[in-house]
Amino acid sequence: MEKHKHDEQMKKERLARKMEFLENPDKRGDIPPDQLFSMIPVKQGNTFLDLGAGTGYLTIPAAKASGGPVYALDVDPDMLEVIQSKVKKHKLMNVRTLNGRIDDIPLPGDSVDIAIASLVLHEIDPLSKSLQQIRQVLKPEGYFVCVELEKHEEDSNHHPRIAAEDMEQEMVKEGFRVVKKLKPTDKVYILLAQK
Repeated sequence: MEKHKHDEQMKKERLARKMEFLENPDKRGDIPPDQLFSMIPVKQGNTFLDLGAGTGYLTIPAAKASGGPVYALDVDPDMLEVIQSKVKKHKLMNVRTLNGRIDDIPLPGDSVDIAIASLVLHEIDPLSKSLQQIRQVLKPEGYFVCVELEKHEEDSNHHPRIAAEDMEQEMVKEGFRVVKKLKPTDKVYILLAQK
């Protein structure tokens, strides 16, 4: 019984640390959601897919920005519970959580207007299958927004990164057309691509 309590406490602490990291823009090296959405052509009623949604850092603002269906995909059920509690708090009716992986997205083809992968693709190997899946669920002319941390010479293997040029090559190889490249900070790049 004591071990169970200890395991539960450890799980809660791990979740709290993960949430703190995922929601802190300074630690993420990220840009605020409203700034990101101002860079992409969001239309009222767009269907969003937040890949590796985490705590809903982009899911909740996407739901408010488009008013259309927003899918939050994550492998961690605890993160999906966090998103569901935020959805209730903000009284949003257009968010659906999906437990799954980016290389096997549980959505039909041609069903998403905008897919966003923020600081998640560097963790995926091989990348090609996930990019194929993202392209498959996008509607024709749909947008894929890739936000990643730039790779620098001094980066260690403990923190995997993908250089913007390499990411662009991978995306083009899988059939995407990169329409905009942004570098909001020296750490972060954004690639906006279309199917």
